Amino acid sequence: MRRCIEAARPIVSIRCVLDPAIFKAYDIRGIYPDELDEAGAYAIGRAYVEEFEARRIAVGRDMRLSSPPMQRAVMEGAADAGAEVLDLGMVGTEMVYFAVGDLGLDGGIAVTASHNPKEYTGMKIVRRGALPVGGDSGLLDIRTRALDGEPHPKGSGSIREVDVWPQFVERVLSFVDVDAIKPLRVVIDAANGMAGVMLPPVLERLPIDAVPYFFEPDGTFPNHEPNPLLPENREFIVSKTLERGGDLGVAFDGDADRCFFVDDRGDFVPGDFVTALLAEAVLEKEPGAKVLYDVRASWAVPETIRAAGGEPLINRVGHAFFKQRMRREGAAFGGEVSGHYYFREFSQADSGVIPFLLMLELISRKGRRLSEILAPYRERYFLTGELNTAVEDVPLKLRELEERFGPEGTLSDLDGMSVDSADWHMNVRPSNTEPLLRLNLEARSQELMERKRDEVLGVIRGG
Repeated sequence: MRRCIEAARPIVSIRCVLDPAIFKAYDIRGIYPDELDEAGAYAIGRAYVEEFEARRIAVGRDMRLSSPPMQRAVMEGAADAGAEVLDLGMVGTEMVYFAVGDLGLDGGIAVTASHNPKEYTGMKIVRRGALPVGGDSGLLDIRTRALDGEPHPKGSGSIREVDVWPQFVERVLSFVDVDAIKPLRVVIDAANGMAGVMLPPVLERLPIDAVPYFFEPDGTFPNHEPNPLLPENREFIVSKTLERGGDLGVAFDGDADRCFFVDDRGDFVPGDFVTALLAEAVLEKEPGAKVLYDVRASWAVPETIRAAGGEPLINRVGHAFFKQRMRREGAAFGGEVSGHYYFREFSQADSGVIPFLLMLELISRKGRRLSEILAPYRERYFLTGELNTAVEDVPLKLRELEERFGPEGTLSDLDGMSVDSADWHMNVRPSNTEPLLRLNLEARSQELMERKRDEVLGVIRGG
């Protein structure tokens, strides 16, 4: 438990819990109420407005059981610091980003713990232009202010409800030609998260045969955790896509800013291949555009971008780095292996709904099954996926890897350590929060991929 500023308005909690460790590289995440409670949320809301001198901000929340009182606390803290707070209610995280950009606000806060288990709470914070507030862009300063314990005079801010749903639906639909979308059968797993709230007003405008599961928002996650990156959480969408004869299966994470795809054969589509397909779709509409991809990605991404006439730009992992560089370069699109997809015409922010729509349009226009569209990728690019290993000394292991594999290719330290050889390449990155090394490796053949994977893991896991 840590000291933090006292709430000027009555807060549900009589404690003030604000563990400094909840402030992560890109957001705030902690267990409720042991690491973060309502009074702590009030302190963060107030500190955010004071730090950025924000006049008008938007605040929304997800469906977690703790989110209504946590959102109220954040809004009251921001209002007591003098801000006009627009209450968006229960919305997907990308709708907060949209509101900040579309309404020209000074910033916004989404009260969400994204894909984390049910006991977590958290916040994703952005400033004007929907630019993220992270560890190196103000989040640590917010932490310092929130923890200072000094009394603060009450400001003259306000809170009022605002409905951004109609504008949001029109904006996401503007990314596709709805008339070009065919009546595909699409199986959707909302995981009792925000996709079950966000998708219905979009789906009613589409000609598809949607087969929805777990659309009821429920912060207890009674069916499975809302993290489709974990194979055990994908089992349901895979089985239902096959059982219901789906042309496509789609699974969303908890706050619905990420979507994941399963093809008509029930095979999971890696984020690298999704990035390549979406890049191709974007470049058809904007030839020659710049497209960002992350250091972990398959060669499929830059090779597809170049073949489609675009300019591929490799980038560090993380939404803060993507959004900043997209602005600097004027890039039309960016994609991460982890399922974050960014769009210039969406305030350079990530969205789960827009990739969903683009994939429907892409399959419809090509007139082939998704498995057939992906076949050339699966026949040419052989990926390990991300393999995580706990290590005692991260810097030492990285030096060992550099000494062992550096001579085999070109070295890069853009993000972790990368080796790029003629017929294989890899990236090894330290975790931001744990003593882990994350390996992503690719080769031009299955045999070479497996051999190099085993060699690299032998060094990482060796004594």
